[in-house]
Amino acid sequence: MKKVQIYGTGCPKCQALAANVDAAARELELEIEVDKVTGIRDIAAAGVLITPALAIDGEIKSTGHLLSVHQIKEMLA
Repeated sequence: MKKVQIYGTGCPKCQALAANVDAAARELELEIEVDKVTGIRDIAAAGVLITPALAIDGEIKSTGHLLSVHQIKEMLA
């Protein structure tokens, strides 16, 4: 099972990224664990300067971009 972290304070782009992650996992029929990191200190401690950000298994894959379902599927596969 892959662990996905979504870094963001809950803004519309952060919420859309979370929805796209869920859609990508469903399309791949992949079980994932999603952790939404919303605290500014926790976000900064992870080295994220621009949100939304996405990490998979602890590795930051994207910052400052709203990734499409297709882009997330490529990262999860």
